[in-house]
Amino acid sequence: MSDLISTKPYMIRAIHEWCVDNNLTPHLLVAVNTQTRVPIAFVKDGEIVLNLNYSATKDLHMDNEAIVFSARFGGVSQNLYVPMNAVKGIFARENGQGMFFEIDTKMNAENVSGNVDSDVASKSTTATEKKKPTLTIVK
Repeated sequence: MSDLISTKPYMIRAIHEWCVDNNLTPHLLVAVNTQTRVPIAFVKDGEIVLNLNYSATKDLHMDNEAIVFSARFGGVSQNLYVPMNAVKGIFARENGQGMFFEIDTKMNAENVSGNVDSDVASKSTTATEKKKPTLTIVK
């Protein structure tokens, strides 16, 4: 049998839709790596939380490989790229319900983005390697 497609992107899209349908604000927890293009000034401990509500994003596109959209940070519009291997979780801001995922500590760094300098990338990878994944029960 051939390799199956990961369920992770499907679950992320489903939780996002559930949040929107219930008038909740979907937030994405991202482990910043060399492939991730996010505003570095907002990264804390190698992670960033992004608001994925349609009112906070422009041209939001989620496929099996990545989440791509534009958002404003400090009044400046920026294009963001989050590969699926960097997504740690998606949850509703109002009640914390959502789904969290294990992160591969050996995140594929072959396609290095020019927006993350090597010092920040190495620090964020080291930070994610030290933390153990957590599991949140979704009822």
